[in-house]
This record gives sequence, structure tokens and C-alpha cells, in this order.
Amino acid sequence: MTVETLYPTVPIALALQQLRHSPQLPRYVQEFESLLQEERARRARFYEEISAEQKAEFINGEVIVHSPARLKHTVASQNLFMILSVCVSQKKLGYIGHEKVLITLTRNDYEPDVVYFCPEKVQEFFPDQVKFPAPDFVAEVLSPSTTDNDRGIKFLDYAAHGVTEYWIIDPDTEVVEQYVLMEQGYELRMKSQTGILQSIAIPGLAIPVRAIFAEDEKLVALQKILN
Repeated sequence: MTVETLYPTVPIALALQQLRHSPQLPRYVQEFESLLQEERARRARFYEEISAEQKAEFINGEVIVHSPARLKHTVASQNLFMILSVCVSQKKLGYIGHEKVLITLTRNDYEPDVVYFCPEKVQEFFPDQVKFPAPDFVAEVLSPSTTDNDRGIKFLDYAAHGVTEYWIIDPDTEVVEQYVLMEQGYELRMKSQTGILQSIAIPGLAIPVRAIFAEDEKLVALQKILN
């Protein structure tokens, strides 16, 4: 499912103009406010009930609890996290988080597979922090249950909140899609099973696509970073 099929093609400005001139506008506003109040209450309960052992997200008013990941999903996620963590730590570039970092955006809460925060944002963090702002970089590893959200609402939400770079990783085809934030939203910069991924958000990061999926390639990439 693509972003285009998830959302209507009517431009937002036109839809708002139609609502503005509708005699039913007060009723619509009241209904929307009632819906948002209910959603805010559910979101508050989500914060109270979520546990450190559970990977869960709050998306469009619903709590999404994730099932255990497949091995190839875990391998891709861990390989990328290890490479990025070593690079960022060695060069003191900020902070890399893995899976259990709760990103709190305007309406939704996500726990991406891998996130990166620049040093300026990290300076505002504190030891007991559990809710984090929009990161500078996000990588999501696809699974059958998350693909629609990773390519749909998250794609739009990350762009709307200024996430500079978004990688979508498919462990089945071993393809990585690199999206970079432009004025009109994300632009596909690279989609490949091979080649070098040159990050825009993480200074100096350049890694082979194969290092995300293959153990020997990961070790070579780590050696290059450390040397």
C-alpha cells in the first residue's frame, strides 16, 4: 500500500476551504474535538501502561503491540545499529538509539528500529527521559505487520516533523531505500541491493548496503570505521 492509496487526492487547502464554507462547520468542529479528547485519554493510558519489555506504538488513536521479530529482521536491525553506533560514538556525533526509543510526535508515538539524534538535541536529554522528540535520522526494517505503517503514516509523519533522512530496509529482498527530506516531502535518493549509502543526516557516514545484511561485510565496514 502506498501513501497515495492511504490518503485522498483532494488537496488539504481545498478540503479546508470546503469545510470553512459549510453550514455544518460548527458540528464538524465539535465532533473532531470530541474525537481528539477521546484519543488524548487513550494516549495518556498508553503512557501509563507501556512497559520496558513491550514494543508498542500509539498510531492514530490505536495502540499497536508488535509481535516478535523474524531473525532476518533482527539481523538487519542489529547490524545497522552496530555500525551506526560505532561511527557516531567514535566521532562524538550525537546518539544512536535502537528499538526501545519512544519518539513522541504531535499525534503519534513510535519506536523505530534505529534512530539518530544530533549533538544539539542530545544536550537536552536527561537520564530518566522516556519520551523523545523527532530524531534527525530514522531506519525502519520492514515486516509483514509493519509495512503499511512504515510506508504510509510514518513516511508522512517523519517528514512532517522534520526527520532529515529515512531509510526503509526490506530484509526479504535485501534492498535499502534512502529518502531525504526536501521542501515537498521525502525524495528517494537511492534504492539498491548494493553500493554505498552516503548519509545526509549523520556526518561522514558511508556504509555498503551489503553490510546491513551480511556478517562479513558488516565486519569489514566496522574495521574501516575504527581505522
